[in-house]
Amino acid sequence: MRGGEKCLEALCEVFPEAEIFTLVHKPRSVSSLIEARPLHTSFLQLMPRSVERYQYYLPLFPAAIARLRPEGFECIVSVSASVAKAVPTPEKTLHVCYCNTPMRYLWDQFDEYFGRGRAGIATRLAMTALRRPLQHWDLRTAAYPHFFIGNSDNVRRRIERIYHRPAEVIYPPVETSRFPLSTRNDGFFLIVSALVPYKRVDLAVQTVKKTGDRLVIIGEGQEMDRLRALAGPEVEFLGWRSNDEIRDYYGACSAVLFPGEEDFGIVPVEAMATGKPVVAFAKGGALETVLETPTLRTGVLFREQTIESMTEGLRRVRETRFEPLQMRAFALGFDREVYKERMKSYVLQKWEAFRQRGA
Repeated sequence: MRGGEKCLEALCEVFPEAEIFTLVHKPRSVSSLIEARPLHTSFLQLMPRSVERYQYYLPLFPAAIARLRPEGFECIVSVSASVAKAVPTPEKTLHVCYCNTPMRYLWDQFDEYFGRGRAGIATRLAMTALRRPLQHWDLRTAAYPHFFIGNSDNVRRRIERIYHRPAEVIYPPVETSRFPLSTRNDGFFLIVSALVPYKRVDLAVQTVKKTGDRLVIIGEGQEMDRLRALAGPEVEFLGWRSNDEIRDYYGACSAVLFPGEEDFGIVPVEAMATGKPVVAFAKGGALETVLETPTLRTGVLFREQTIESMTEGLRRVRETRFEPLQMRAFALGFDREVYKERMKSYVLQKWEAFRQRGA
C-alpha cells in the first residue's frame, strides 16, 4: 500500500461501483477495499513469478496494457506511474489520467535505476537498447487520456515537459487522522520508504555512519542487502511494519529523513501531521511541503545529495524550533477527504462536459 495504491483506495470510495484493471495483482497485498472490487489482470499474471518480480517484465508492459479491454464504461480513471495511462480507451469513453509521474526510469532517473552499480551488466545493456523504443511508445500513448492530473506541481511540470500535455494538480491523499500529534522524542531519525535506488536511502545511511546518529528504517526493497552492507550499528532495519507500528515510530522519532527526489512524497506530510519535522533534499515534491519560511517551518532542506550537505541538514534540524500545531494544521490541507472531494468534482465536471459534446 504505497502512494499509488492509496490513491486507488480513495478512488474506490469515490466511485463505489468501479471495477479495477491492472497488469498484475498479488492477493492480500493491498487493502480489503481494493480486494473487494472486481479485478481484471493482464496476461502477465500468468507469467512465472510475475507477481513478485513484475519489474523484470517491463519490456512486455506495453503489450500487456494494450490487451486490457475496459469495455462498456462511461469513464476510465487511470492511476499511472508507468503504463496505466496507455490503456485502450473506447471512442465514447472519457479517460482521466491521475499521473503520479511519467516513467521516471525512462526519462529523468534512468541512471538511478540502470547505471553502473545499480543493475547487472545484462540489465544495463538490455535497458540501454530498449530505452529509446519505450520512450517513443510512452510519448505516443500520452495522447490516449483526454485529461491529465498531476499529483504535484512538480509532476505537472514534468507532464508538460515530457508529454507536452497540460495538467491539473490534485495532491494525493494523506490519512492525517491516523497520525495523532506527538511531543515524544526518543532521539532517533526515521525513514519510511521502499528501498529502491532513487529514494537515496544509502545517502542517509552513510550520513549517520559519519555523525553517529541513530537511524530507524521501515521498508523493504531491492536495495536492502546493499544498504545493510553500508550500514553501521547505528542503523536499525525493521522491514515493513503495520500502520499502527509506523504511526508509533512517527510519534517517537525526532525527525523524518527524506533524502531522495520524489514526485510528491506522502511520508513528509504524515510526519508533519504527527508534529515532526522533515529533513529533505531540496528538489521535487519536497519543495511543496517542506517549508522554511518566517511564518511556517515544517523542516529543513539540504541542497546537494552529499554526506556533507545532509550532515548540515541534520545539524540545522536539531537547532531549529518547530511548532507542532502549525505543522499539523498545514498537513490537514492534504487530507484524504480533500483528495476525494477534488477528484470527484474534477471527474464529474469533465464527464458532464464530455457528454454534452455528444460523446
